[in-house]
Amino acid sequence: MIPFPPPLRLRILQNLTKTLEQTVYQYDPNVPPQTLEGAVFRGRVIYGDDDPEVLLSILEAPIPVEQVGSAPDSTASTGDWELLLQGFVQDDFENPTDPAHYLMAAAKVRLAYEKARNRDFDILGLGNHVTDLRFGAGVVRPPDEISSKAYFWLNITLEIVEDLSKPYEINL
Repeated sequence: MIPFPPPLRLRILQNLTKTLEQTVYQYDPNVPPQTLEGAVFRGRVIYGDDDPEVLLSILEAPIPVEQVGSAPDSTASTGDWELLLQGFVQDDFENPTDPAHYLMAAAKVRLAYEKARNRDFDILGLGNHVTDLRFGAGVVRPPDEISSKAYFWLNITLEIVEDLSKPYEINL
């Protein structure tokens, strides 16, 4: 028996992870820029000392957006899928949120590149399954009860097209 391939939504998250791993981040001019390869995670909210000092986490919004209705005999679905991108950075004791602003700006540059990379509805390399990518202004927070390091939140909205009866297929 052949196991199922990853479902479409997981493949979207995997491709988004690969895209965000190409983010180039630099805060300290005395330290060379770094990519976030190996420092982008999905579905994690708790991090510890063994994790990278600079990292991103992709989370799904806790309440789904209603999808656009389709014909009664159709299993196609189109609509927005809201994700949250959270970024954590190294400490700057004098100005704690400055590094988080740099990381959020770098993530926005990478997301804007992905959105503009291919105008033929091939966002994230999945053909016509991701037809739009939007992201908000974001918010940066200092260390608090949520995190001992400064961090940011950035809303990402993907418009996706899927066949609900075939979640493992990527061709419509």
